[in-house]
Amino acid sequence: MSFRSSSLLRILALGGSAAIAFGIQTAAAQEMSSPARWPDTPTSRLEALAILETLNADLLSNASATLTLDRWCAAHKLAPEGSKIVAQRVLGQDKPADAPIRELLAVGPDEPIAYRRVRLACGDRILSEADNWYVPSRLTAEMNKALNTSDIAFGRAVQALHFTRTNLSAKLLWSPLPEGWETGAELPASGTAPLVPPPFLLEHHAVLKLPNGTPFSALVESYTSRVFDFPAPHLPSQ
Repeated sequence: MSFRSSSLLRILALGGSAAIAFGIQTAAAQEMSSPARWPDTPTSRLEALAILETLNADLLSNASATLTLDRWCAAHKLAPEGSKIVAQRVLGQDKPADAPIRELLAVGPDEPIAYRRVRLACGDRILSEADNWYVPSRLTAEMNKALNTSDIAFGRAVQALHFTRTNLSAKLLWSPLPEGWETGAELPASGTAPLVPPPFLLEHHAVLKLPNGTPFSALVESYTSRVFDFPAPHLPSQ
């Protein structure tokens, strides 16, 4: 049975005003969770590239991806007003720290390293997925407890450390325009179907450091197409 059919049966079973209320809530939830549909035109592709590069620059120029996504979520109205980024823990997929990770964190082979995999959500939209290896001994007891027992995002949990970020790499996983478009390469023709980006658009590798330069966290962050879940911009007519 499809989701729509099962939802309809539930509405009929509820009856009266309760059914109407449920139907309204269901429609609102479906509308919020559905990806925005951008037209597939050269103009919208250019807009998408400009927006993607803007987000990329924002992430690279700020220490905390969490706080950057907080601002992105609010500015683009991706969730109800006042919403903050929440980390949804992904359990059962632990990745032990290998030698390169230990080297990045400047720890010996016996130093405990914790691992946390999360999806950073803005309302019901997953904006990024991240692998995070961190050194518990370089955090406070309160921070470690919060990270172990709650869905707090890492950047928010350790914000009091006043950390800095060293970006190791930033990879654009999708470009809406072909290579060489700015020097005359042929642009894709307009399509009748909506523009559909791939699931992941950006990948960043970074290390977070204490003010004295001591590294305490190594990150791999993958940003999803849900960062585009708002209407395509309307350019003024020429």
